[in-house]
Amino acid sequence: MDTAIFDTALGVFGLGWTDRGLCRVLLPGDAPEIMAERLGRNGARLGSPTREIAALMDRIEDYAEGERVDFSGVTLDLRGAPEFHRRAYDLLLSVPWGETRTYGDLARQLGDVNLSRAVGQAMGANPMPLVIPCHRVLASDGKPGGFSAPGGAASKVKMLALEGVSVGTPAGQMTFGF
Repeated sequence: MDTAIFDTALGVFGLGWTDRGLCRVLLPGDAPEIMAERLGRNGARLGSPTREIAALMDRIEDYAEGERVDFSGVTLDLRGAPEFHRRAYDLLLSVPWGETRTYGDLARQLGDVNLSRAVGQAMGANPMPLVIPCHRVLASDGKPGGFSAPGGAASKVKMLALEGVSVGTPAGQMTFGF
């Protein structure tokens, strides 16, 4: 795996890729040295970004500045992911900018609402947060639920805010600044 670390308006991101596509995204929150160490496990090395990875880095920078970005066309290398996780990620890739789903919504689409916990586990194991937009999955009450990236649920809320999503607002109600 080749890797790169780059700065954005949200902080430092880390990427890892193979000849098959993107396989790792580290969200901001850790020091660059820690990020480099995490990315460098299992023989990974600092690499020169391919055209597709360089373009992805540009899109991530745009996202961090609040621009509407679509990551659905990024080539992904999910070789190590279990089949159920891949199915959940495929569904999630169709959730557009500024929209959310619940764990139960995804579970129903996967065949059984009782799979909600399994969906949550898949989201927690997501190797490419942001690109596979697990931040767009909320608890049934509209609250953020878990988020395994640095900063936890606060990071999830911040990412959703960039997309114009107010988390925790009851359905049919708007938030006002007073």
